[in-house]
Amino acid sequence: MPWRRVRLVERRSQTPSARSLVFAAPGWPGHLPGQHVDVRLTADDGYRAVRSYSLAAPADDESIELGVQTVPGGEVSPYLADDLPLGADVEVRGPLGNWFVWRTEQPEPVLLVAGGSGVVPLAAMIRAHHRTQSRSTFQLLYSVRTPDDVWYRDHLADGDPRHDVRIVYTRQGPPAGARAPGRVGRSDLDGPASRLQPASPVYVCGPTGFVEAVGDLLTDMGRDPATIRTERFG
Repeated sequence: MPWRRVRLVERRSQTPSARSLVFAAPGWPGHLPGQHVDVRLTADDGYRAVRSYSLAAPADDESIELGVQTVPGGEVSPYLADDLPLGADVEVRGPLGNWFVWRTEQPEPVLLVAGGSGVVPLAAMIRAHHRTQSRSTFQLLYSVRTPDDVWYRDHLADGDPRHDVRIVYTRQGPPAGARAPGRVGRSDLDGPASRLQPASPVYVCGPTGFVEAVGDLLTDMGRDPATIRTERFG
């Protein structure tokens, strides 16, 4: 795939350390929710760095939106998140990935399980589903450390009756929360999994340890491993 130049036109704060970046992308071929792109930065001395970032929104004419979580000490994410000037260009290659995607013609109920910034490609799926007339249902189980770490509050609370969103806090929850803070366990997955069909896809995205733990829980509960699609980082 060729590299193409895109221009930063908007930066949105999601959490204290996370941003959504919207780029004008002339000639963009479109993409499926769940896909990602490679981003390449070139320094004045010719040094290049390439990182992969998930597309945070469904295809929208000739623009793309990326979710960027700042990695302390990173050489790319802090610059993209906070220092890349509006109007500046970067290079991207994509869209990439055809396995971890949701297609509008899929009729089955869907379960999405996200850990931290792993919600980015799943948010693209939710936003794409919101635009459709599909009667299928989406459930999202979203694990974050604290209420300040929740991405896409407006999109997750979109009022769509086909969407069931539950947030699990691992370190500190809101006052009078119904669930004590802690990692995602089988009790969190029992209800959502019981509302799936045998062929329903489950999309799990987040840090490697989180994805492996959730995948093991789901298979122990009897989910067919072929229906569990994973995307991991770190």
